[in-house]
Amino acid sequence: MANMPRLTQLIEAEATALGFELVRVRLSGEGDERTLQIMAEDPATGQMIVEQCATLSRAISAAIDAVEEAEGELVDGAYMLEVSSPGIDRPLTRPKDYANWRGHEAKIALLPGHEHRRLSGELLGLDGDVVAIEDRKLGRVDVPLAQIAHAQLVLTDKLIAATQPLDMSGADEIEESTEEEKVED
Repeated sequence: MANMPRLTQLIEAEATALGFELVRVRLSGEGDERTLQIMAEDPATGQMIVEQCATLSRAISAAIDAVEEAEGELVDGAYMLEVSSPGIDRPLTRPKDYANWRGHEAKIALLPGHEHRRLSGELLGLDGDVVAIEDRKLGRVDVPLAQIAHAQLVLTDKLIAATQPLDMSGADEIEESTEEEKVED
């Protein structure tokens, strides 16, 4: 189990303090194979370079350790912390994402109870708390944000052209270790 609201609040505070915007916090996997995934972005670029990911990862790790020492575990058991940029075909998690990426292809999965669980087509934008999408099969569909389980952009030439060139700063400095080296550490 994990205290996701408290964890998200803590992570968002660390991201904001460093000048980043939190895109998503997700805990996935089971047992010792769990990953706490944090996606954040630099509002100036819409991405995070390796150095920024490392800085945010260290800040989050230290903050979680401090809170767990004082209040108890936020996440029961072991997990791997992963901090990354949302990427080009990013998840749409915030209301502003639906407005900012209007005109691009998206996939939307709805919560159970809808006749059509999956929508795919051009994102038409956001009006209040309702997302509009021009689904390839159904035409225009309006969906309340609260009914969206998850959504993400689809990688297209148009999206690539609209996205700022990725900054690969620091990527060539990453050193990968083998499983044997990890065990010895």
